[in-house]
Amino acid sequence: MDPVRLALTMGLVRAFGLDSAVDVVAAKPAGESTLRLVHREDYVAAVRAASANPRAADQNYGLGTMDDPAFVGMHEVSALIAGQSVAAAEAVWRGDTTHAVNFAGGLHHAMPGAAAGFCIYNDPALAIARLLELGAERVAYIDVDVHHGDGVQAAFWEDPRVLTVSLHEHPRTLFPQTGWPEETGSGAGEGAAVNVALPAGTGDAGWLRAFHAVVPELIADFRPQVLVTQHGADTHFEDPLAHLAVSLDAQRAVMESCHELAHAHAEGGRWVALGGGGYAVVDVVPRSWTHLVGIAAHAPVDPEAVIPASWRDEVYARTRQLGPARMTDGRTPSWQSWEAGYDPADRLDQAVRATRRAAFPLRGLLA
Repeated sequence: MDPVRLALTMGLVRAFGLDSAVDVVAAKPAGESTLRLVHREDYVAAVRAASANPRAADQNYGLGTMDDPAFVGMHEVSALIAGQSVAAAEAVWRGDTTHAVNFAGGLHHAMPGAAAGFCIYNDPALAIARLLELGAERVAYIDVDVHHGDGVQAAFWEDPRVLTVSLHEHPRTLFPQTGWPEETGSGAGEGAAVNVALPAGTGDAGWLRAFHAVVPELIADFRPQVLVTQHGADTHFEDPLAHLAVSLDAQRAVMESCHELAHAHAEGGRWVALGGGGYAVVDVVPRSWTHLVGIAAHAPVDPEAVIPASWRDEVYARTRQLGPARMTDGRTPSWQSWEAGYDPADRLDQAVRATRRAAFPLRGLLA
């Protein structure tokens, strides 16, 4: 979570001139009433206390742990990230813009009453909750981070107004050990949670096959008024914390698909796109999220584009590492559609079938 990944992403956005293709807008930190749309009052108070005095961090709230160490100003910076995502959602809902990106956001593990997985406040859930408060009746959330979007799922577990779809590495092999296909929501929200648990080692063809076998059909059926997506870059084969083998080019393909889904099914193309995980902070994260900004700005960056030398100089100055030379991993992603057939011996197909069998009938769709 080194903040250099955000600085390098913004630097690459500027290097390609994308900052002139978008409005770069400041937002206020999320206030107490906004945070309490998702988080408990006692938890927010505990974050404030740990932010003022890290030695007083209460581990009962997940604070002061190895994953979520307390630091001075923790509340302020976390509330600012959350405020950016909430403001993005508000702008899209009002019609000020069709698409909005907050690549600092996507902190999807924070729970209503606890920090988890490097996440203090759950900005995707707060953005969605704000949309509901403003009158939205259907919000779809797509999470393609390598880790399960557990905090967002938990926030809307019983809410039929929010469809959460998470594609992630199988919980047997990765934190947070949740996101099984059988997790489908409860009560009025039964069928509103969908999980695709991918086998470790899944590469471009399998990842894209799983996405297209599950997500477009669900989004077309749900007809969201707003689409919120989380684009953790940690599915990449260079990421040090997980075990998928996805390329930058496949990540870009899914970003384009989310963009198309927003225009096809969300009212007026309303799309809020967020960052998330990603720990190859030089080679992967800046390129991935610069592609996201370009796609959202309707000014996509050519994958074959050579990265400006000015940015590579910035990389070396900040990290003493050599930056990548092009905006591609040199892959041409392709996949076989689900309609082309199901292989019962293939672990990826088994994962997709498990998801469709668990979730699709609850939504009136054929498994």
